[in-house]
Amino acid sequence: MEKGLLKFITCGSVDDGKSTLIGHMLYDAKLLYTDQQQALLLDSQVGSREGMLDYSLLLDGLMAEREQGITIDVAYRYFTTDQRSFIVADTPGHEEYTRNMAVGASFADLAVILVDATQGILTQTRRHARICALMGIRYFVFAVNKMDLIHYDFYRFEKIERELRQLALGLELENVEIIPVSATEGDNVTKLSHRMTWYKQPHYCGKSLLEYLEQVDIHEKNKEAGFVMPVQRVCRPNHTFRGFQGQIESGSIHTEDEITVLPSGEKAKVRSILVTDRETDRALKGQPVTVQLDREVDVSRGCVLEKNSGLKVSNMFVAMLLWMDDDLLVAGRNFQIKIGTKLLPATVMNIKYKIDVNSGEHIPVDQIYKNEIAYCDVILSEKCVLDKFTGHRTLGSFVLIDRVTNMTSACGVIQHSLRRADNLTWQETDITRKYRAGKLEQNPVTIWFTGLSGAGKSTLANELEKRLNLMGRYTMLLDGDNVRMGLNRDLGFKEKDRVENIRRVAEVAKLMNDAGLVVLASFISPYHVDRESAREIIGRENFIEVYVSTSLEECKRRDVKKLYQRAENGEISNFTGVNSPYEKPLHPDIAVDTAGQTVEECAEAILEVVRERIAYR
Repeated sequence: MEKGLLKFITCGSVDDGKSTLIGHMLYDAKLLYTDQQQALLLDSQVGSREGMLDYSLLLDGLMAEREQGITIDVAYRYFTTDQRSFIVADTPGHEEYTRNMAVGASFADLAVILVDATQGILTQTRRHARICALMGIRYFVFAVNKMDLIHYDFYRFEKIERELRQLALGLELENVEIIPVSATEGDNVTKLSHRMTWYKQPHYCGKSLLEYLEQVDIHEKNKEAGFVMPVQRVCRPNHTFRGFQGQIESGSIHTEDEITVLPSGEKAKVRSILVTDRETDRALKGQPVTVQLDREVDVSRGCVLEKNSGLKVSNMFVAMLLWMDDDLLVAGRNFQIKIGTKLLPATVMNIKYKIDVNSGEHIPVDQIYKNEIAYCDVILSEKCVLDKFTGHRTLGSFVLIDRVTNMTSACGVIQHSLRRADNLTWQETDITRKYRAGKLEQNPVTIWFTGLSGAGKSTLANELEKRLNLMGRYTMLLDGDNVRMGLNRDLGFKEKDRVENIRRVAEVAKLMNDAGLVVLASFISPYHVDRESAREIIGRENFIEVYVSTSLEECKRRDVKKLYQRAENGEISNFTGVNSPYEKPLHPDIAVDTAGQTVEECAEAILEVVRERIAYR
């Protein structure tokens, strides 16, 4: 029976034989072209297997992979047998390349996880199994490899099998098969091995790996509810046609169906459906379509067309995420988040705990390192269409994107929305920011002073505020020490506390700007990403960054409290410039140096720049 396309991933620890397994499968099943076979023969002669066929070379295509004998990048291969078509993603086993493995897992229906029979279950085996589950894979094959090195010992395999069953139970894995193989010798790869006759017992799968992959039925037992289509693009080739383009992620749609547009909740009927340039009266899951509605509704990229799906609209949720960035994750960090086709700002508000990949234990932490898995609270800048991952995979998964580098920092799945988010609504007032600004006859902005301790930020901010008041401007000065004595007295100086300190100050500055005031904020704010987050909260058009660039040596010379000396002696931890970094602004609006200029001269230089920005228009 034709089973259709199977997309699967091979993963496991380093040197478990992933590439060799797939290479041997392709070779034995005669799925290689003649030139590929010849290239394999030639390449194997200069390899590390003494002239024997090195099947891994069929997938390890990078020079660095061949030199090191490991997989680094994800290698995709398409092949077909009489029973089925396949796309396999051969992924790296080394912990350093976990993010590459996660990319491969994101596309797969089934995971083949290799276990070295000579070593048993390793940390990376557990990590990859957990990541595959995280990415929504529901079908698993544990291939216990290198059976030839343990002389096809049934009792050794049985012990590993029991441990794998316990692992699967702990991770709540469904549809698990365990197959003993030898990737180098070909045992149970494409056909059953005569060396493991005990594998034919009824309680085992009793099939070779290829036979199982050809026959496994991956059709979902629990289908996603309703019709769902995230809008990718609004198509308007002329004034008579307005269609909404995207891929149907669940269900089907017919002409004359009444659908709901989320998040607005507007309803309309389907006038026409186009698949490519062909009009049809019905479209199904997986098809890219253009949908035209019978009336004008407010729809843009990121909206969702749905019917009986049970999707939610929320701006807060609990997520399980895999952190993939080299920099650590601390609570309060801001990112861009992509859910479905929607891209918007988001903040990781709280790290609940991380998951020990060996034991599954929940470990309370306040920061997450690369390749760790954690539960976090995430808040969005606005309400968005989402669902828990088990409800709708597309709208229950997301990626976090670094605002500065535009690199993917994490991938994750939504566990559930936070109920308190549904009870919060921004309250519009009749007295607006514009009205208040007009009454005070000034454009409210935030002038953000950043620099090392002792650079002269507070002195300079105080001098500038006096000059602004003499001009008739209404101001408020927020100083780092003053704020920490009140609003932020509960915060220390660890990185997560520094992040939260700046976030709170930015929110306060925004509220004061809404009141019509010009705000002067004087804070070390050592991290570039946090200053950018403050800029986003306050509004990029209302944020003026002043870098007080006084050198570290000059700051130490001015230090009457001997704080720098105490930090160098180890008496003070997390002190910026000594045992905690200061990241200089890349493109400040203004840069001044209080060592080379008087305070008055610096203040006047700043005033020349901000005068126009403050003027009411």
